[in-house]
Amino acid sequence: MGGVGAREVVRVVDEAHREFWSTVLASTVRLTRDIDLAEDCTQDAFVQALRTWPDGVPTNPAGWLTTVARRLALDRLRRETTLRRKLPLLIEDPAAPGDGEQPTDPLRLVFTCCHPALARDSQVALTLRLICGLTTREVAAGLLISEPTAAARITRAKKKIAAAGIPYRIPADNELPDRLDAVLTVVQLVYTAGHVAAGPELTRADLTGRALELARLLVRLMPTEPEPQALLGLLLMTQARGDARVTEDGELVLLADQDRSRWDARLLAEGVSRATAALHEGRGRFALQAAVAGLHVTAPSWEKTDWHQVVRMYDAMLLGWPSPIVALNRAAAHSLVPGADLDAVLTELDALGNEPALKSYAYLPAARADILARLDRPTEAVKAYDEAIALTVNETENRFLQRRRAALL
Repeated sequence: MGGVGAREVVRVVDEAHREFWSTVLASTVRLTRDIDLAEDCTQDAFVQALRTWPDGVPTNPAGWLTTVARRLALDRLRRETTLRRKLPLLIEDPAAPGDGEQPTDPLRLVFTCCHPALARDSQVALTLRLICGLTTREVAAGLLISEPTAAARITRAKKKIAAAGIPYRIPADNELPDRLDAVLTVVQLVYTAGHVAAGPELTRADLTGRALELARLLVRLMPTEPEPQALLGLLLMTQARGDARVTEDGELVLLADQDRSRWDARLLAEGVSRATAALHEGRGRFALQAAVAGLHVTAPSWEKTDWHQVVRMYDAMLLGWPSPIVALNRAAAHSLVPGADLDAVLTELDALGNEPALKSYAYLPAARADILARLDRPTEAVKAYDEAIALTVNETENRFLQRRRAALL
């Protein structure tokens, strides 16, 4: 195509960064065996696109970016006297092709980030940075930690990978079970980072799309394992509700008020089918989460949701995989059981306020605000909404909370 204006080039490069970052990076890591070098060259490729694409955007942006990043990396490796030291790092299966993009490259990178030699918090932070291309600030917001803490986790993880010579490959079959839970966790977090994104838009389709792609790759890699099936089912059921989450004006619509006719029937059917199959094989934590999603999407309406069964699913999660966020979701569901003691639920939520992991979690004060409003305690509810608004990083959710708060005044 012909020349492109500077503003349009910035927009196109930004879209390419969102869509192709992890693919370009993963392909470059496979060449360099050095994550820091690959990340630098991938970033430089996008900078070069800003300079070059005003003369014409390539027909295959991903291919162009990958070629440039890998060429930059090769140039760096040729110039550096440390080539012999770098090559043993991240050793790839010698039978694997050495050139061009491979469909499993992003999954290789995920398994590298989730190597058991790394602490779980470092695994998650590094995956969000490398697979999603999130800034350190966005990683911090997604993990409910400070920006310096997020930066430290990413740096530590990279150093550990280099020092330990962690291989850049999909593990052998006998290694997969020990690595699976960490990989499933970070794929879910990638989806969550896109489902409610930091910034003006409610969602980031590049992140949700990447998570779904990785979930499908995991199912193909481990077709007899129930938990990858469960995670894919969970993501598909969540994705199916996407169009109904916002009005034509871009305002948030809660699940309780969504027009269910706008849900994607094809995605729902596949999601329910995969979740059901997973539940028949086991009751892992992703299967239980998928069961909750299934109870929501198969109910005729919000009011006819089987809240008793939803609470039982959360009880099972708390028994096997306790966490403050599961406890919060369980309390919120309990408040919707017919005849529930809302004062008792509020006491549960107040106790959760002491959990460090929820100190910056906007959904806790938002849940308290909802319960206080239902208890006809508007002054306290307004205060709780103020706390939630201060913690909310998504502008669409922020406007929703502002409207809820205003309705109480």
